[in-house]
Amino acid sequence: MSTRTLSVSQALVAFLANQWTVDRIGAEEYRQRTIPGMFGIFGHGNVAGVGQALKQFQAEDPTVMPYYQGRNEQAQVHQAVGYARHTRRRATFAVSTSIGPGATNMVTGAALATTNRLPALLFPSDQFATRTPDPVLQQLERPDAGDITVNDVFRPVSRFFDRVVRPEQLFSALLSGMRVLTDPAETGAVTIALPQDVQAEALEVPEEFLAPREWRIRRPAPEEEDVRAAVAAIRAAERPVVIAGGGVHYAFATEALREFAEATGIPVAYTQAGVGVLDWDHPLCLGAVGSTGSTASNAVVAEADLVIGVGTRYEDFTTASRTAFQHPDVRFVNVNVAAFDAYKQGSSVPIVADARKTLLELTKALGGYRVGGDLAATVEAEKQRWDATVDAAFGERHLPLPSQNEIIGAVNEAMDDRDVVVCAAGSLPGDLHKMWRVKDPYGYHVEYAFSCMGYEIAGGLGVKRAAVAEAEQSGSPQDARDVVVMVGDGSYLMMHTELVTAVAEGLKLVVVLIQNHGYASIGALSEQLGSQRFGTKYRYLDGERHSFDEGATLPIDLATNAESLGVRVLRVESGDGVIERLKAAVEQAKAAPEGSGPVLVHVESDPLIDAPSSESWWDVPVTGTATLDSTNEAYEVYQQHKARQRPLLGN
Repeated sequence: MSTRTLSVSQALVAFLANQWTVDRIGAEEYRQRTIPGMFGIFGHGNVAGVGQALKQFQAEDPTVMPYYQGRNEQAQVHQAVGYARHTRRRATFAVSTSIGPGATNMVTGAALATTNRLPALLFPSDQFATRTPDPVLQQLERPDAGDITVNDVFRPVSRFFDRVVRPEQLFSALLSGMRVLTDPAETGAVTIALPQDVQAEALEVPEEFLAPREWRIRRPAPEEEDVRAAVAAIRAAERPVVIAGGGVHYAFATEALREFAEATGIPVAYTQAGVGVLDWDHPLCLGAVGSTGSTASNAVVAEADLVIGVGTRYEDFTTASRTAFQHPDVRFVNVNVAAFDAYKQGSSVPIVADARKTLLELTKALGGYRVGGDLAATVEAEKQRWDATVDAAFGERHLPLPSQNEIIGAVNEAMDDRDVVVCAAGSLPGDLHKMWRVKDPYGYHVEYAFSCMGYEIAGGLGVKRAAVAEAEQSGSPQDARDVVVMVGDGSYLMMHTELVTAVAEGLKLVVVLIQNHGYASIGALSEQLGSQRFGTKYRYLDGERHSFDEGATLPIDLATNAESLGVRVLRVESGDGVIERLKAAVEQAKAAPEGSGPVLVHVESDPLIDAPSSESWWDVPVTGTATLDSTNEAYEVYQQHKARQRPLLGN
């Protein structure tokens, strides 16, 4: 067996450069690099290991493993996740860090990746495996356990974790990691800790290990018995409804879902991750479901006697904290590639299979079946009611500051159908879920499984990298989708430094920064729960009462902040005509050529104007005893909602 003498880090880079994802959707087969590049911030631990390897390969052939800079380790993982979602989990990036704080900075990113079931490959550096210089700078010492390091915090937030303490362990660690990265049911953060001395050690690497290797994404077909059971349940139902999640996108099942809905007349509601599975104006599209849903979806779901979940994990926003399903005999047919999700809600018919293949089988087996006229009439009426509600919210004109509803409407109108909106946390995700009108399956990218403040700009960069790669593969690099990040000032202040990354690489990213001088979402929730928006405003400290709630607004100029980072900024003046100016500014930002760098559009909003009601609920406990009247009043309302909760569902 022929071998090559390489360092552990050199072997790692050479291996990753030869990993390929292969995927078949119908008659078409796709093949692309699983790891097209690597991020890294270097310090002691990886500067002489992975850093040296990347530099050496860059000198020999820059295409082997392109290196990308980032300004924060967490943000680098967010970029990997954004890329992974836009490529439908076919590719992601690797991230290398130093030991200590460089490594632990990534933990939030790892949790986000795993919670969202999206692949990211993480290589935090670790203390010396030999323990010769011990303890080293930034090493965590425990008197009761010498083998525990800060990297052990990755274990609960990673889908796969390993530590390479001997050079030969690299082979099994990387192969196992690649298996998880490309597994549609088990994917998430793959974390392989690399002690700094091991990274630099030399070993004989088999050429077989370095040869090109393909990883085929599994698309399991449904069992015949399960299809028959699902068909029987659907035929027996009077008011069935589909709840479509992100799994529809990852299975490339949007066309199959549309055909299923049109053939049967069964309406479709979607989760945050499922937005875009149908065009917003499709007659059978009810829109968002749950706590941040449309009244159309929630009205139909409340009366459904059969819920067909396709690629959803049924998180509490989707189920309105288990108050969404009010039919006394509601049953569940759940289609999911992950058995863990297929069995949720006490499903009577769990189908552990690929969403696309299952929908095609169900459509075929249900030939001639149509829902009754009563359900069809309800869907039409409820959809018209919700569309009119959104039209009214978009058409309002508040002065001097616009509502977030108006801002969303203006940005939505200014964007092309193929453009991608990116968001993650605060009040924006809920409002976007309700009101954003999507005409393209790739047009909506809101990270809401972890709802991580600070994801927006970094994740948006990952989406933009994928959009550029997509355009280059099609031979039209100048036609890359525009990526528009919508972010509030709270999330912007959490992690805006990746704007510098966009400047350095000339990545055209449009950022719409909505400044409302605080945390609008938690402010509204706090008020709803009787806590009077406590601690959610950006105000000067009132020293006498030690309060941040009544002082003057802080003189924060985030537009100037962005300019100081090298970003082109378009300021939208408040007052009469602000929405028209905002729309023009977004169109101007979009008109910038590819490669010209980021553009930020700054607009102020009124945080006290809410989005239209979803006529739904989200369970956040209210204090059961208090001296504040507002808390006691909120507790009474809370108890009314709790009475509608159903802890066990399904028959």
